[in-house]
Amino acid sequence: MTKWRQVAPSVLPASLAEMDFPVAEPIREGLLRMVGGSALGYPAWPEGSPLREVFAQRMARVYDWHFSPKEVWEFTSVTQGVNLALHLGTEPGDAVAVHTPVYAPFYDSIARMNRRLLPVPLRDTALGWAWDADQLAGAVAGQRVRALLLVNPHNPTGRVFSRAELLRLAELAERHDLLVISDEIYADLTHMPHRHIPFASLGPEIARRTITVTSATKAFNLAGLRCAVGHVGPSRLRAALENQPTDLYGAVNVMGAHATLLAWTESEYWLAAVREHLTVVRDRLAAALAARLPQIRHHQPEGSTLAWLDCNALGWGADPASRFLDQGAVQLSSGLRFGQGGEGFVRLNFATSRPVLDQLLDRMVGCVYGRADS
Repeated sequence: MTKWRQVAPSVLPASLAEMDFPVAEPIREGLLRMVGGSALGYPAWPEGSPLREVFAQRMARVYDWHFSPKEVWEFTSVTQGVNLALHLGTEPGDAVAVHTPVYAPFYDSIARMNRRLLPVPLRDTALGWAWDADQLAGAVAGQRVRALLLVNPHNPTGRVFSRAELLRLAELAERHDLLVISDEIYADLTHMPHRHIPFASLGPEIARRTITVTSATKAFNLAGLRCAVGHVGPSRLRAALENQPTDLYGAVNVMGAHATLLAWTESEYWLAAVREHLTVVRDRLAAALAARLPQIRHHQPEGSTLAWLDCNALGWGADPASRFLDQGAVQLSSGLRFGQGGEGFVRLNFATSRPVLDQLLDRMVGCVYGRADS
């Protein structure tokens, strides 16, 4: 796995959002059969890949969200889908509202396309990470905002937005005629009792202004196969995508599409077991931090494999990740990469085994207290 190959053998990696688990057996066996049968030629998809129908069926079954497969599009990644929606759905100079801190590549995308970032800061409250609806409403009304980029479940905080919060966003989007670009890649990794609600499922009006981009890559550990799908609600965006030159932005490969089909049709049992394990290690992490590193604050993530840790009380400055790496041989994501609000934070990916998580925590404790044997 990339996360283990990109560090020295002495370092424990917990930054890159990969899971330390082998893929589901139906996916592995299906890909082996595919390669063994040399079925790697051009795909015969004149009306789009088989993913369109399977994705629509799965969304109806899992999330009670119903739409036509004709409204589904394939992308090589969720980031590509977000970038295409920004490129085709907004104009240079338009402002894009985003909950911050947020997944680092989105800052680069907005800047390179000459769009303006309108940050909607998430606030650390006694009940968890929250955003100020009145502040957002005022900011949207006072600027040339044309789009809302929603990341739900949120990366890096792990928030799963409630129905009430999503309805508030929907009301703002309708009142100000916003395009909503919803990155829902962590939807299948929501921890009970929380429940993911697809933004476009709130009603037909909001669906007609929302493009929802997701993938099996996070939940089923398939990132290298480069395959994502999107429900494209706005008819103008579907027309814009139809009018692009063939393969101008790349295309989904047959192995990525086949692996995704196997994930969504034959591997749900594997996902259920992974979710159960992730909740166990998430809770183990929270208990260990409370008992051994009370200086580090965090809210238990409601979704994803990511813990957003506030290390400001350690007094290590804006980038504690560098100290954990240099003195503790633990690689965490620097909060600075996630923009506004990331100073003094680190992101820890807990999608690993309990022994590896315990080693990570031992090293972090040793780094904080200056002990090599912690």
